[in-house]
Amino acid sequence: MRVSSFAKGLVAALLFSLTPLSMAEPIDINTADVEQLSTLSGIGQKKAHAIIRYRDEHGRFASVEELANVRGIGPATVARNQQRIQVKGVETAAAE
Repeated sequence: MRVSSFAKGLVAALLFSLTPLSMAEPIDINTADVEQLSTLSGIGQKKAHAIIRYRDEHGRFASVEELANVRGIGPATVARNQQRIQVKGVETAAAE
């Protein structure tokens, strides 16, 4: 039996779409662009722009939890994405 390239592509796309979010690359909310932020659960283009606007106005995020300060993003959205979000390059008092 011969399988068409379309069928192979369809199978590959389905397998990729079934990859758990926890296996996806972590996203640094201090450097991510709209496209990257939009891959997070519950974050569309509008909220991704709000994250970047917040970052531009307030500076780098000091913690993942600070993301809940962005208008339209609450603790439930942060919790749902906890395994995919990271904050790199932030100095903390404990590190000093």
